[in-house]
Amino acid sequence: MIEKSKWIFCPICNSKTRIRILSNTVLTNFPLYCPKCKQETLINISSLQITVIKEPDAKTQSR
Repeated sequence: MIEKSKWIFCPICNSKTRIRILSNTVLTNFPLYCPKCKQETLINISSLQITVIKEPDAKTQSR
């Protein structure tokens, strides 16, 4: 049985990262690092669907 797989692309610059996922991969709060733009983004993955987690920056938070 051949599993369906997919490369993960950076949500910032849309270049291919070094991570490959299968159809049954589930990731929660995964820190995805892009070697091209050198940015780290938190993502969730379930059933080959990738969602980006938006967190407020520490600089923009009010006390």
